[in-house]
Amino acid sequence: MSFLQKKRLEGGTEKETGFPVVPLLLALFFLALDQISKAAVVKYIRFGERIPVIPDFFNLTYITNTGAAWGILAGHGWLLLLISCAVLIAVICFIRTLTDGWPERIYAIGLIVSGILGNSIDRIFRGEVVDFLQFLFGRYQYPSFNVADSCICVGVFLFILSTILRPEKKKTPSDSSYVQIQK
Repeated sequence: MSFLQKKRLEGGTEKETGFPVVPLLLALFFLALDQISKAAVVKYIRFGERIPVIPDFFNLTYITNTGAAWGILAGHGWLLLLISCAVLIAVICFIRTLTDGWPERIYAIGLIVSGILGNSIDRIFRGEVVDFLQFLFGRYQYPSFNVADSCICVGVFLFILSTILRPEKKKTPSDSSYVQIQK
């Protein structure tokens, strides 16, 4: 399956209707990278410590977040975990509708799911999410984040870009979402 191809996958051949192995492997790779990097940060960096990688631009640090992005819903980890579970169930139930046959949307959803799982694992086993990537832009310090957060952001960006650039599938009488008005 090519990442960007000109035709959507309409089904019919085994390659088109088979399990998306490459996006799944990519999602598992990023999930593993997220968990391994967080474990390394917890083991080798003291809490609150900043290690300059590129002075005045990029630091490795070790902080935690009990909320979502930018501390939204801080202290409500179980609510965030419940929302994550609902999103995962919705993605599984509506994967065909969400992707509309476009391969890049399968990759995008794989990245999003990988990120959701990575942060959910932290919430379940640590009670908070480990963040360690910190960027500085002059006096502005961008909120620290992790690999899972990056996967979610890149996945959402790719999905939105695909939705904007790709045409919507035309509905036919054989589609379950097609509604025909009788006169």
